[in-house]
Amino acid sequence: METGLYNMSIQCPYCWEVIEVTIDDCGEAQQYIEDCQVCCQPINFNVQIDNQGQLACEVYRDDE
Repeated sequence: METGLYNMSIQCPYCWEVIEVTIDDCGEAQQYIEDCQVCCQPINFNVQIDNQGQLACEVYRDDE
């Protein structure tokens, strides 16, 4: 499986703006917090790798 940096569009769960983020695919699942570029609220990122090696990213609010 190839790893690397991937640009992805996500929607902020606070202000609903679509922002571009860079995901570092290290080849395994990861969870981290990054502030929204528009409203500065903390977005939780849950990055998973499926059986075909595809990157999937879910974002949610800090209070969820």
